[in-house]
Amino acid sequence: MRLDKWLWQARFFKSRTLAARYIEKSRCRIDGRVVDKPHATVAPDMVLTFALGARVRVVRIVALGDRRGPASEARSLYDEIDSA
Repeated sequence: MRLDKWLWQARFFKSRTLAARYIEKSRCRIDGRVVDKPHATVAPDMVLTFALGARVRVVRIVALGDRRGPASEARSLYDEIDSA
């Protein structure tokens, strides 16, 4: 699944376009590797690191969603590893 689509489904961003712009302009990491392409592929058990506002989010992907559902469903797509 595309990184921008997963970030949108997990409700880190309000739109997929915003997620794609963020990935292109910011330093987002997948398993420690810097990515700047929204089409980067993600899969379960990968670790994402990215900054949102003043927080650095480190999350492990648990599942790939089928849709952008309610917040409770989105929360089941990842596990928070660490946040600063």
